[in-house]
Amino acid sequence: MKLTRYILGILLPPVGIFLTYGLSSTLVINVLLTLLGWLPGSIHAVWAIAKADEKASQEPMV
Repeated sequence: MKLTRYILGILLPPVGIFLTYGLSSTLVINVLLTLLGWLPGSIHAVWAIAKADEKASQEPMV
């Protein structure tokens, strides 16, 4: 699933963000960046997905 989110984050940035964060302010920011151009949206998507994965891996497993 992680690889799928990264691929979608590159090809269709808002979809990758939606799968990671759902409906949130991060999705709105990504949609606006993608409207400015595909590259800014993709960079933001990959960065945001990586941050979410990093945060999830730091949480203790109970």
